[in-house]
Amino acid sequence: MAFGKKKKAASAEEAMYMETQWQLIVRKFKKHKLAMVGLIILIIFYTLGIFSEFFATQDIAKRSTAAISMPPTAIHFVDEEGHFSLQPFVYGKKQEEDPVTWRKYYVDDTSVKHKLRFFYKGDPYKLLGFIPGDIHFFGTPEPDVFFPFGTDSSGRDLYSRVLSALRISLSTGLVGVFFTFILGCLFGGISGFYGGKVDTVIQRIIEFLMSMPSIPLWMALAAAFPTNWSSLKTYFAITIILSLIGWTSLARVVRGKLLELRNEDFVTAARVSGATDRYIILKHLLPSFSSYLIVNITLAIPTMILSETSLSFLGIGLTPPIVSLGVLLQDAQSINTISMYPWLMIPGFFVVVSVLAFNFVGDGLRDAADPYK
Repeated sequence: MAFGKKKKAASAEEAMYMETQWQLIVRKFKKHKLAMVGLIILIIFYTLGIFSEFFATQDIAKRSTAAISMPPTAIHFVDEEGHFSLQPFVYGKKQEEDPVTWRKYYVDDTSVKHKLRFFYKGDPYKLLGFIPGDIHFFGTPEPDVFFPFGTDSSGRDLYSRVLSALRISLSTGLVGVFFTFILGCLFGGISGFYGGKVDTVIQRIIEFLMSMPSIPLWMALAAAFPTNWSSLKTYFAITIILSLIGWTSLARVVRGKLLELRNEDFVTAARVSGATDRYIILKHLLPSFSSYLIVNITLAIPTMILSETSLSFLGIGLTPPIVSLGVLLQDAQSINTISMYPWLMIPGFFVVVSVLAFNFVGDGLRDAADPYK
């Protein structure tokens, strides 16, 4: 019995030595618990964002005059009489008024129950913008009843709007990082590989771009674009332009790595064999520290998400009717609003969790980047 266990352990160890570097990285990444938790959270958030129309309880633009600033709806399994139900339900709501402050508030109407259902027919939508449908994942067929995150001052369902905002906020980070990564690797690779006058010119350009303040530049660009452009088109245009400026830090790191590696034996061997400079940079030098590049991308995405949230919160990023997490947080700018309607801060929770998840994944990739440690 003991011999069999030793044999299995030996065979597993031998198999590990036969694995490629990427297989070893994946193996070590899976052992990082926080990184795996972060990866699962990101998969859930991106799934909810991509298919937000299906997971939403109603149309994000739908207004309910009977549910203005309504708090989150509580889900029940046990009614007031103590009867247990396997199918969850929510109570109806009725509005009352405080005789002293005249403030209106909502209380449960226990005489009215609405059962929650899966895959029910609700508001029509177009999934991914072109697939028509009207089946929703979870909710009630009755309108103006179920609001998991409450409603805003216009009576719109905050839960459905948060799911739609996840799509915009998480995708803008990917768009910005994509251009930043391409430009950083390109100019950093050219600067570090060739050196000399080319390196001097590129470094002076990098220093000039790094000295430009981002927020005043963003405000100037937002005012410079045509007024007939939609806010989403304007935002993506500004994001791309700022990505053309934000590649500088990555380019400097890539330059330093290539200055260190360009005289290594494997680069000399590639030159002797007739490889072109482009082939050496793309096939030999950049892949030699590709694990760092992956970590850099993972940690750069939350920076772009925070930038979008901050600028939209200040009113110089995305603007209504576009829905993003920063736009939703505009409703929670005053202390009085937060004290009276604290559920309007729920979009901020998704910002924090998304950024933490990306950081956890980045930490896991950083630790797994050198699988031999």
